[in-house]
Parts: sequence; C-alpha cells; structure tokens
Amino acid sequence: MNASEQAARKKKIQHVIMIIVLILVFLLFIAPFILVLINVFKTKGDINSDPLALIGAHGFTLRNFPDAMVKMDFWNVFRNSAVITFCATVLTILFSAMASFVIVRNGRWKACAILFAAMIASMVIPFQVLMVPLVSVYGGIFHILNSRITLILMHTGFSVSMATFMFHGAINTNIPLELEEAALIDGCSRWQTFWKIVFPLLKPTVATVAIIDAMAFWNDYLLPSLVLGEKQLYTIPIATQMFYGTYSTDIGLVMAALLLAMLPILILYLFLQKYIVAGVTAGAVKG
Repeated sequence: MNASEQAARKKKIQHVIMIIVLILVFLLFIAPFILVLINVFKTKGDINSDPLALIGAHGFTLRNFPDAMVKMDFWNVFRNSAVITFCATVLTILFSAMASFVIVRNGRWKACAILFAAMIASMVIPFQVLMVPLVSVYGGIFHILNSRITLILMHTGFSVSMATFMFHGAINTNIPLELEEAALIDGCSRWQTFWKIVFPLLKPTVATVAIIDAMAFWNDYLLPSLVLGEKQLYTIPIATQMFYGTYSTDIGLVMAALLLAMLPILILYLFLQKYIVAGVTAGAVKG
C-alpha cells in the first residue's frame, strides 16, 4: 500500500469517526424531545410505570392535549406569548439595525464609539444582577409591572446590545459604502437609503436575530415571572408551571404543554433557517 492509499484510507476512517460522533451528539440532543413525543400519548400511570415504552399499557391516547389546554388556558397564554415575542423581536431588529447603521457609518464620531463600547460591555452583565433592583424600581416606584408593554420593552432593552453587535458586523463587512453613495447620487435620502438599500441586504442577519431572540423571548420564564403577576397575563412557560403540584405532578399534561409550547417556535425555525443558510455567504450585490 503506497503513501497516497494510506492517506486516503486514513482520511476515510477519520470521516467515519466524525460521522459517528455527530450522530451520537445528535441523539444526545434529540433525546429529551423524543421522550416528550413518546410519553405525551400515554396516561399518567403508563408514564410512571414505563416512561421508555413506545406505547403504554392502556394504549394510545390524545386526552392529554385537551386537558392541558383547558387547565393552562392555552389560547390566552398562547396569545400573550405570541404578542410579546412578536413585538419584542420586531422592536429589537428595527432598533438594532438602525443603531448599528448609524454607528458604522459614523465610526469617526467619539459618541458612536462610546455607545458601541457601552453596548458590548453591557453584554457581560448577567440579568440576575439586575432583576432585584429592576423589579424594585419598576414595581415599587413606577408601578408599571403587570403589563405586556413593560415586558416587551424590557425584552427589547436586554436584547438590543447583542443584536446591534451582529448587525454592526454585517453592515461593516458585507455592505459596501459605494452602494449607499450611488443611492444618494440618485436622490435617495439617508432614511430611504437605509430602508431601500441597506436593510434588504441584511436579511440573513435579520433571520438569525429573529430566531435567536424569538426563541429566547418565547421560552423565557424568569423575567415574565417577575413582571407578570396576574394570571390573565401569563405566558406559556409560566402557565406550564401550573402542572407541577406540591405532592404530585401530572406528567402527561406537562408533556402535552411542553409540546404545545415547542411547536410554534420550531415551525418558526424551520421557516427561517433557509434564509440563513442561503444568505450567509451572499455578497452585497444581488441580481
């Protein structure tokens, strides 16, 4: 066996090992979701007796879904989660894209450099450090808790730094200044240049930010639990907590609630992922 054949064989073995490792990692990550799927169609007794069985002793049941929806007031909490997630995600994208455009195109201004540095520095501050004074100020002084608007603005405020960092990199590296100069020569204002030239070219970054922030807002439990104290304002993660009792927990209803909570954000990810994959390496000029 010559050297080229040995190298090809070694490369093939490495490829097989990499595939096996990736499959194992994938199974490790997908295991919780599989457990939810196989247990959501069982009765509480079947889940407790044999959670790994594909079909329980009492057979296949769909009863967990309507029971979970009634107990958690699903359509109300779904509406709350959808409104909060959609509004906070849209505001984060708009504010971050506009802020990053101003910072990149006016990089010589010290104010822009200081603002961007402050945003980057704020990303290292954990939310747990701020949650007690946050609730004390907004609840004890301003009395504006128990409001969707308050939660939307808080979500936006905590997420805009990371989003601005991502848009800053996209504008700085992928959008030539010549495109904007050409638009200005053609009579566009700065406002029109941003919305008609720059923002459409940021579609991959918009999709990435939308997925990251929408998943974070949809699945967040800590901040909504601090802000939303009234039951009619609960989001899905808070409502799911209702299934956990002091002495017993109906696992079947919990599994159904978790699956109902996962489906919308999973559909969003499947819908937007093609924009990320298709546009990550795209140039600034598109035909």
